[in-house]
Amino acid sequence: MSGRKRKRVTKNQHKSRIRFLTAVGTAVIIGTVLIGGFCMIAGHIFHREPAEVFGALAATKKVEKPEITEELLTPNPYSRPQLELQKVKGVVVHYTANPGTDAEDNRNYFEGLKDSHKTYASSHFIIGLDGTIIQCIPLDEQAYASNKRNVDTISIECCHEEKNGKFNEQTYDSLVRLAAWLCGTYNLKEEGIIRHYDVTGKDCPRYFVKHEKKWTAFKDDVFVYIDEHAIHDENEDTGEKP
Repeated sequence: MSGRKRKRVTKNQHKSRIRFLTAVGTAVIIGTVLIGGFCMIAGHIFHREPAEVFGALAATKKVEKPEITEELLTPNPYSRPQLELQKVKGVVVHYTANPGTDAEDNRNYFEGLKDSHKTYASSHFIIGLDGTIIQCIPLDEQAYASNKRNVDTISIECCHEEKNGKFNEQTYDSLVRLAAWLCGTYNLKEEGIIRHYDVTGKDCPRYFVKHEKKWTAFKDDVFVYIDEHAIHDENEDTGEKP
């Protein structure tokens, strides 16, 4: 019984097989690296803080304007200098540092500076203990609130009940809505919301300076609110023909 003859492999065929196997192996390695890299990037994105994710998505979204009571200060050099605010690059959060006082009290303090000349101070908005929002300065004018950032920011003063500066629920909720509206109006992202502390190192707003995680959570709440309450811009191009 004769054995089956084995087919002889030439040198060129052997080299071709090696090249083929090398190419396959290289492709497998590259594919593995690419897939792994994609998974790492995706994992990084989906494990980011909510404000980072929503902030990137919400930069061009708008929400409805909250209820605001306009009580503009009398023009004067000490609290309403009527300096032009040309471009808004941020929103600055403050606390009044006057425990137990309300929005009207602090607005009247700013108004009184025209007569007392005690200092230079004001804010675009003041949020009261009951959540009332009072506007003191028009949004095209500078307020005396955030030092070197007066020229390009909108300021928000918040009332508080205790010395620790913690905002109650009504004040906090109005701050979230107001900040969300301003971010949508001026196309601001997460980094556009800052504390007075971030400008000068001042202990303001105290509770958010002492509790960094609460500050981060606040910014999360702002951009989650924007994402959940976004409205269609009537001036936005929908792609439909007139």
